[in-house]
Amino acid sequence: MAGTDSSASSRQSSFNFLAKDLELPVEQGCLSIIVLGASGDLAKKKTFPALYHLFEQGFIQSGEVHIFGYARSNLSDEGLRERIRGYLKGASEEHLTEFLQLIKYVSGSYDSGEGFDKLNKEISEVEMSNKSGSSRRLFYLALPPSVYPSVCKMIRTYCMNPTSRAGWTRVIVEKPFGKDLDSAEELSSQLGELFEEDQLYRIDHYLGKELVQNLLVLRFANRLFLPLWNRDNVDNIQIVFREDFGTDGRGGYFDQYGIIRDIIQNHLLQVFCLVAMEKPVSLKPEHIRDEKVKVLQSVNPIKDEEVVLGQYQGYKDDPTVPDDSNTPTFASIVLRVHNERWEGVPFILKAGKALNSRKAEIRVQFKDVPGDIFRCKKQGRNEFVIRLQPSEAMYMKLTVKKPGLEMATEQSELDLSYGMRYQNVTIPEAYERLILDTIRGDQQHFVRRDELKAAWQIFTPLLHDIDAGKLKSVSYQPGSRGPKEADELSEKVGYMQTHGYIWIPPTLA
Repeated sequence: MAGTDSSASSRQSSFNFLAKDLELPVEQGCLSIIVLGASGDLAKKKTFPALYHLFEQGFIQSGEVHIFGYARSNLSDEGLRERIRGYLKGASEEHLTEFLQLIKYVSGSYDSGEGFDKLNKEISEVEMSNKSGSSRRLFYLALPPSVYPSVCKMIRTYCMNPTSRAGWTRVIVEKPFGKDLDSAEELSSQLGELFEEDQLYRIDHYLGKELVQNLLVLRFANRLFLPLWNRDNVDNIQIVFREDFGTDGRGGYFDQYGIIRDIIQNHLLQVFCLVAMEKPVSLKPEHIRDEKVKVLQSVNPIKDEEVVLGQYQGYKDDPTVPDDSNTPTFASIVLRVHNERWEGVPFILKAGKALNSRKAEIRVQFKDVPGDIFRCKKQGRNEFVIRLQPSEAMYMKLTVKKPGLEMATEQSELDLSYGMRYQNVTIPEAYERLILDTIRGDQQHFVRRDELKAAWQIFTPLLHDIDAGKLKSVSYQPGSRGPKEADELSEKVGYMQTHGYIWIPPTLA
């Protein structure tokens, strides 16, 4: 069975060892996971599948865990289970049946006490039947941010773990955390009045991606990178997110936010922090988050001339999008860090929809070789590329001798492609990792309040200028690289594109 086999026991042992290493308490006993918004798309597509995979691997076990779905929909326990079943791909019938039996459903509104009182009674009932005497309650808000304050007030009033039992109450909230500095601070204040900071887990799923989590290891566990990772050797760094599809019927929702709020201010900025931050004192969550805040506070104000905005042709054909919309579906923004390590190095954060490819990557481009005796500058610079998705990989672009009798050079690469190197390893989904972190009480991969404030301080002036129409989105063709002005900006700040070189993920063939 999923919760009792030897592999599950070994995973639980490694889980306990890591918790000890990070000085986190090793806990057992009754665990209640409450998914609010259980009938919505996020819960069905991400939250419940992540919980299933944790269960399947033995990280949450049937003797300890109980899962509650809460929403306004009029559903039975079995009705919710059937909705979830179709999203649990590749599950064995035995594990699937056992997992689904852990799920109960409670119907109620998000702003009245009746439903939450009923929810609390259901949770308390399973806690009383568990002999451990503990009460661990994890609330996952798979809901729009507009209802966070009312829902959190209901949780605080009706559903906190009882003081008579050991344990905790933790709340996971999804982005967006506001639309600008003022709205984010207002939301933070409202939640801060109800919960302590160590009870709030602001989730950004990019921090759960395998290659993003590898960044600290790469930078600080390898002597190779220590002397290179600075202004003396790095010319520019690009952090890129590209999608090959548009808003796909979500135009009205997307138009309220745009690509900067949706992708750059959170996902790409979190990656930027890990690329640019200084070495933390230890791996303790607060030490890591302290360094992230420091580097965010070192970012200079964004210059209008170092911003390119785009909107793909056809975006406004969506009937839910206003005809005069200036909302960017593409943005390229240069960040500059005012500190000893990065002074003068442009960080180009670029994201767009309806482009010619789908990928997310970090591209560290090094400076030209001084005294180039091989005259190979035109072939391109050394680059270290971390492909976050798809086809997770890390590769270093190098100039090498072309095989043959002549002394000719060409670009090639040293390649670590995860699909080749780790063929029998399943890379976990980001949500699995982050939910497990929350259960453990590890906040390393979650956004702290002062970090959120520093992030919004960087982008709010730019966003207000866009909203006021002071900066306009230029049109670009769907299926293209985006506006040509973006490539011109990258070239202007120092990026040198390698022409004629294409990285091809290796295969077993």
